[in-house]
Amino acid sequence: MENNPNPNWERQALEHLLLENLKETRKARRWRAVLRVLTLLVIVAALLAVFDFHLPGRGMGVETHTAMVTLEGEISSSTMANAMDINSSLVSAFENPHSAGVILRINSPGGSPVQAGMINDEIHRLKKLYPKKPFYVVVEDICASGGYYVAVAADQILVDKASLVGSIGVIMEGFGFTGLMDKLGVTRRMITAGSNKGMLDPFSKEDPKQVEMVRTMIDEIHQQFIRVVKEGRGDRLKEAPELFSGRVWNGEQAVKLGLADGYGTVDSVARDVFKAPEVLDYTMKENFAERVAKRFGAEVGAAAGKALVKSPDLK
Repeated sequence: MENNPNPNWERQALEHLLLENLKETRKARRWRAVLRVLTLLVIVAALLAVFDFHLPGRGMGVETHTAMVTLEGEISSSTMANAMDINSSLVSAFENPHSAGVILRINSPGGSPVQAGMINDEIHRLKKLYPKKPFYVVVEDICASGGYYVAVAADQILVDKASLVGSIGVIMEGFGFTGLMDKLGVTRRMITAGSNKGMLDPFSKEDPKQVEMVRTMIDEIHQQFIRVVKEGRGDRLKEAPELFSGRVWNGEQAVKLGLADGYGTVDSVARDVFKAPEVLDYTMKENFAERVAKRFGAEVGAAAGKALVKSPDLK
């Protein structure tokens, strides 16, 4: 006698298929949830890396340490070495009660005398507010002109024997194209209101009176630079005929001339002078959004009208 098939087999098969489908659906949901979490973590990590978020008051919970701020590259309102960011970094470094001392690490060929002067002034202000907190400048490859203008506010300037130091001078430069225009038969048409509005225009013939005006202006800035150096270095400066000629000296010569005090690095100052070997970097970092905004602003400004003659630079 043959066995009768289970009359409910179709229903059981359907329930089995539905159960398996439910399991697969739940598994897919779990994987989607995991992928969403992983994607979110990747996005957060990318944002942190790209935007480089700066949290004020760094180091407030850290025990005794050496605070370091880096001034690198051309000193200008449009670069990372601008007075606003450098000064903000210095304020954070000085005001932290756990910082045993502050080091300004400089690697700069110079730049804007205005920006350099603003940093120098802020350093003097902070030194008065925190008279017991030592402030050292450590020079790496170069500390010239505007960079040195900033450095002379330090208690001590330390260099490497091969560092480039000094360049106490002012430069203002441009080009003249009138000879080429004559050969090409090009005529400059410029209308101004004010006899000196087009001063040192590269497409017009040089005016001796205007040249003398500019020379007087940069000479005055040069004297301001010299005065700041003498006030900062005091009796440590040695007499040398070319000291303020704009010449660059190597680190060894700079120490002999009193432009620098000795040799050292960030680590050696933190370890041997401040007795706080742990170094925390207080330098403000420019995030991606700021770089885009700054680039956009610069391009708009350039489109509106480029300056025909460069501003005076401490270089």
